[in-house]
Amino acid sequence: MSEATESCRFIYKDPNRPIEARVNDLLSHMSLKEKVGLMTCTENPAASPSTIKDLSIGAILYSFPASCYPTEPASAADWADMVDGLQKAALESRLGIPIIQMCDSVHGHGNVFGTTVFPHNIGLGATRDKNLVERIAAATALELRATGTNFSIAPCVAVIRDPRWGLCYESFSEDSEIVSAMTSAVVGYQGIPPKGHPYGYPYVASSWNGTRMHGQRFLLTDILKEKLGFKGFLLSGWEGIDTICESYRADYRHCVLTSINAGVDMNMKPLRYEEYFETLISLVESGEIPMSRIDDAVKRILRVKLIADRSLLDMVGCKVHRELAREAVRKSLILLKNGKDLEKPFLPLNKNARRILVIGRHADDLGYQCGGWTITKYGTSGRITIGTTILEGIKEAVGEHSEVIYEQNPSLATFEGLEFSFAIFVVGEPAYAESKGYNVELKIPFDGANVINMVAERVPTLVFLISGRPLVLEPELLEKIDALVAAWLPGSQGEGVADVVFGEYEFQGKLPVTWFKRVDQLPMNYGDEHYDPLFPLGFGLKMKIH
Repeated sequence: MSEATESCRFIYKDPNRPIEARVNDLLSHMSLKEKVGLMTCTENPAASPSTIKDLSIGAILYSFPASCYPTEPASAADWADMVDGLQKAALESRLGIPIIQMCDSVHGHGNVFGTTVFPHNIGLGATRDKNLVERIAAATALELRATGTNFSIAPCVAVIRDPRWGLCYESFSEDSEIVSAMTSAVVGYQGIPPKGHPYGYPYVASSWNGTRMHGQRFLLTDILKEKLGFKGFLLSGWEGIDTICESYRADYRHCVLTSINAGVDMNMKPLRYEEYFETLISLVESGEIPMSRIDDAVKRILRVKLIADRSLLDMVGCKVHRELAREAVRKSLILLKNGKDLEKPFLPLNKNARRILVIGRHADDLGYQCGGWTITKYGTSGRITIGTTILEGIKEAVGEHSEVIYEQNPSLATFEGLEFSFAIFVVGEPAYAESKGYNVELKIPFDGANVINMVAERVPTLVFLISGRPLVLEPELLEKIDALVAAWLPGSQGEGVADVVFGEYEFQGKLPVTWFKRVDQLPMNYGDEHYDPLFPLGFGLKMKIH
C-alpha cells in the first residue's frame, strides 16, 4: 500500500491534517494494552527492541551504566545509531507510533563522549545570569537532538537546604527566587513557540503539604492542566509513584491508582514495567480508573512525539558551545579570599611569573572537574571525555617564558632547590551523584587540608576548591592561604578558570548557598534566627584587573 493510500486510510498518518484530528484518529485505533504501553517509560537495556515493538512502549530512558552504551565510550554517532535502532523497533509496532527517547542531561549531554559539559547547576546559580542559563539549555537541546534524544530530564529546580545532601550541585541555590529565575532553562530546552503556535502544544506559557507530588491532583490537573492550559504530558520520577504510600510500595495498586487519577500521564518504571502494566490494565478493567483518564494521557503523549535529526551531529561539542561553557565557568567562579592583607590583594596572578607550581589531582583530572552525571551516573576520574583541564588552561594562558611545574601529590622534595613565584592548588571532592554523595563530615577529601597547610607554609598559595557544595574550611587553613576560589564543578572547559585568575576577566560569582563554619550548624540557611555563616548567601569578592 502506497504512503498516500495509507494517509487516506489513517488520518493520523497524514502530516497535513490538524494535530487534534490525528491524535483522535490514532486513539480510536488503539487497544487498552497499547494505550498502557504508551503510558509506560522503561529503561535501556531492560526493554529489548522486541519488547518495544510488541508492547508499544511509550518512552525509553537511557541510563548511565556502561552496559547501556552501544560502544564504550559512546560517540555522538554511536548514540544516534542506538537511538535509531530502537526507534525502528517502535515504528514496526502495529500502529507505528514513534518512541520518546530521554536521558538525564543535567549539565549538557554528559553521557556522550565529546559533548560539551557545562558547569553544574550550583555553579550556574552563582552566576545569577538567567540568560546564560537559557543559552546553555538551548545548546544542550541541540546536542541532544543531534543524537536523536528528544526528552531532557532537566532542569532540576530543587532548593538546596543542607549541603550534606548528595544532590546539592543539581540545585541552583538555597534561595527559591534564584532557583525560580534560573527556570529560564526551560525556555532554552524547549525553544520559544513559533508565531501562531497553539497555546500549550507542548510548550509551557518536590512533596507539598505532606502529600507527594505524584498524588497531587489539585496541582497536576486542576492547576497545571486545566487552569494553566498545559497540554503536554506529565512524567513521574524514577519509580516515583512507589513513594506515594508512607511505607515504600506498601500498596502498589493504590500507588498506581492515585498517580494516574491525579494526572500523571506516563510512569517511569525502568525495572518493573511488567507489574505496572498488569496493575494499570486491571484498574481500568475494574473501572477504578476511567477510560477517559487513559485517553487523556495517551492524547497528551501522542502530541509530543518527535523525530531525531542527524543533521545536527556537527553541533555536538562544537566550538560555539565550548566557548559558551567557558563563559559559564568564568561567571561561576566565586572569590572568597584575596590576600592576607586587604590592602595587598593576591589576585590577579602574574601570567609572566618565572616559575609556577600547580598541584593537586583535580588540576589535571577532567572527570573530577566535570563531576557526576558525566559519561556514567556517578562520574569518575580521568580523561573520560573531550575537554580542557584546569592545568591545561593555565599552561595555555601563561607567558612563553613562564615555567609551569605540575605535582599531583607534592612532598617536601617538591620545594628542594626550586623557587616558585606562587602555587595554584586545585583540590576537591571525588565524583558522585545522589545517595553516593551523602556526607555528614564535609571535609576536604584526599587529605586536602593537610597538604594545603604544607604547601602554604612554603610558597604563596591560591586554592581552587572543586566541589558540589560548601566544605569545611578551618580558620587555621584560611589564615595560611593567600587566596581562595570556589570553582564548583566547572565541566569540560577548564580554560575559564585561567581567564579569571590571570586578570583577563573579573570575578562575577556570588554564593548561591550559605557557606557554614561547622557541620554542627547544619542545616543553616539565609534568614534563620541564628544565622552565623563563614560566608553568607550572596558573598563574592571582586579584584582589580590589570
